[in-house]
Amino acid sequence: MKNYITRLSITLAIICFLGVNLSAQNAVDPNREKAIDSLALEKVKDLGKYISIIGNKDTPFSEATRVMDRAEELFAPGSEMGVSSLASEEIEYYKVREYFKRLMALNYDKVTIEWYDVQYISDLERQPDGKYVGVVTVYQKFEGKSGDLLKYKDTTKKDITIYVEKKSTQIAGRTVEFWDVILGDIRVSETSV
Repeated sequence: MKNYITRLSITLAIICFLGVNLSAQNAVDPNREKAIDSLALEKVKDLGKYISIIGNKDTPFSEATRVMDRAEELFAPGSEMGVSSLASEEIEYYKVREYFKRLMALNYDKVTIEWYDVQYISDLERQPDGKYVGVVTVYQKFEGKSGDLLKYKDTTKKDITIYVEKKSTQIAGRTVEFWDVILGDIRVSETSV
């Protein structure tokens, strides 16, 4: 019985050590965290550029489709984007691809979309599954014209969920681990003139 208790204690100590060790391996190095923050903000800025290109009525259909594919790659599967209007208090949510298609089909002669003031509003927090989650906020200025006449304009504040997770890839037969940033749902938190 004494041997059994000793072996059980040793086994538990090893499990605890491995658990702590694995936990430390999956933690983001503070020096690496700045690079991850920069990558996340860069991806959000890229998305803003893609949305501007997709919404622009001068963009050829084939180019808009290519840009939609690139933009969709930024998101986690199943992500949704919020759409608001000054005419309604309701905010509607669409899957990313559907949002892009609706954006292309807007009934204006000219659409101008500009993203600005992109910044983190929450630090990355570790989740039980090992991923990190944070929120980036951005302001979007939208203008739709028919001819030279301004038909609609608004400014929306959007909160973008950011996921950071460790991935691995094979390079020259070696497994290399890296942290990747993926965008999640985009929620509208404010709509104004």
